[in-house]
Amino acid sequence: MPKPTRKPAPVKKPRPDFPLFPHARGYWAKKVRQRLHYFGKVADDPQGKVALELWLKQRDDLLAGRTPRVHPEGLTIKDLANRFLTNRRTKLDSGELAATTFADYHAACARLVRFFGPGRLVADLDATDFERLRASMAKDWSPVTLHNEIGRIRVVLRYTTENLLIPGPIRYGSAFAKPSRKTLQAARAVRGVRMFEAEEIRAMLAAAPATMKAMILLGLNCGFGNLDVAKLPATALDLQSGWVNFPRPKTAIPRRCSLWPETVQAIRAAIAQRPNPKDPESGKLVFLTVRGVTWGKRTVGVPDAPDGKLRKNTADPICQEFRKLLKRLGLYQPSRGFYSLRHTLETIGGEARDQVALDAIMGHVRDDMASVYRERIGGDRLLAVVNRVHEWLWPVAEAKESK
Repeated sequence: MPKPTRKPAPVKKPRPDFPLFPHARGYWAKKVRQRLHYFGKVADDPQGKVALELWLKQRDDLLAGRTPRVHPEGLTIKDLANRFLTNRRTKLDSGELAATTFADYHAACARLVRFFGPGRLVADLDATDFERLRASMAKDWSPVTLHNEIGRIRVVLRYTTENLLIPGPIRYGSAFAKPSRKTLQAARAVRGVRMFEAEEIRAMLAAAPATMKAMILLGLNCGFGNLDVAKLPATALDLQSGWVNFPRPKTAIPRRCSLWPETVQAIRAAIAQRPNPKDPESGKLVFLTVRGVTWGKRTVGVPDAPDGKLRKNTADPICQEFRKLLKRLGLYQPSRGFYSLRHTLETIGGEARDQVALDAIMGHVRDDMASVYRERIGGDRLLAVVNRVHEWLWPVAEAKESK
């Protein structure tokens, strides 16, 4: 009979007055200003000599609430990741940055640390290193995903030059370029059309539960995406007059849209079936899950430990339920999701031949002087766009036959 294995003895401080303690995650740690800071793995430094030296170097900055200073020539990939994420975490806490965007940046930093190693000097990186990094990412990712990730990594690395953290600029070289426009267009062509036809949407509306039906109509009527629907407050709706005024959560760009009678009716039906909110903040929203919380993505926990792990739930409840509906109807295609309703509005709404009004509904802003000077757009122009989409979805001839 095998002998039971003994648990390793818990690590203790080298001496009673040692300023750091062995955290359960296996790091030497200290809590400063209500936040944990880590100073290397206990397994690599059992007596805490290196950890103590690092603590003494950073102590004054940490006690003062400052990010510890790093000598420019000694800035490592890990140092850069920690400083950049601290900067973005401040913006996250102030509401200037979305949780999903912070998660993307965190993943990009973790990728840099894994690929180059935490101790690699940033100033030592050259074009050959970035060529290898790009090749490793291109193996498993589509051109569109690669394009987005290179953009995020460049933002992280640009932080060093913008804040003078290294003596000179990062040397990317020509190989660390985003995929060309031609490559992206070819990838999109392979992926297929990302919109729905009128008969497909009518089938969805006939089969969807009340809440999903209202969401689909908002997606097509107003160009609302997943985040828009999840964060839609009741105060943004005027169901009596049939209008919605709701800035895009992603960009804070103002939007105003006329609601179809069918959309108003569907929203009223969804509100009538809405579960009791779990908390006051959820109670402000139009749509709630059966648990009484938001339909939006939830990023769970951003650890302070430098282990590169971001514990998050990336599942989007709206995407999941919409995909179930499409599969049940035999309409599912990998390239088409809830956001494709927004593509549909842009495509069909363009037939009204008023791109300015369509942009206002979609929440798009163009980089021209006309956009700077334009203060408002008449409701009749907005109404003409949504009426064109309504006529496409429910042709007059078919409407008469249905009666």
